[in-house]
Amino acid sequence: MTAAVAGRLAELGLALPSVPAPTGSYRPWKRVNDLVFLAGQTNEVGQEPTVRGPVPTVVSVAEAAQAARTCALNLLAALSAACGGDLDRVAECVQVRGFVNASPGFAEAPAVINGASDLFVELWGEQGRHVRTAVGVAALPKNAAVEVDAVFRVHP
Repeated sequence: MTAAVAGRLAELGLALPSVPAPTGSYRPWKRVNDLVFLAGQTNEVGQEPTVRGPVPTVVSVAEAAQAARTCALNLLAALSAACGGDLDRVAECVQVRGFVNASPGFAEAPAVINGASDLFVELWGEQGRHVRTAVGVAALPKNAAVEVDAVFRVHP
């Protein structure tokens, strides 16, 4: 990873994890022309979710937003691999889709997914802003609190 994005990550006290291994018949990323499609990543560290269960009955909105940030770091690890280790090749974040393990009636999924969106804006400024979907779902893999996927446009 080169200086600009790596420096911002360091300033934020963050380091990229290893690319999470797929748990099924898919790849963590796929590049099509100048777009990189990133498979959904949960809030896992070391193959275990940082928090589990529905929001807000088991996991608070603040904890879930932090979990979304963890998802974003996992996405960035895959994006870095797709960019040959150089996140400065990223032109912009195009789309983010967030899924929150939600208790019935929970309507604050966008506040949770801001944890991921805000990190992309912190790293790339206006180029980090994206279109987004944020929805509550009945369950996620390993009972994780959050899952996020994304699409980025990259320079050759």
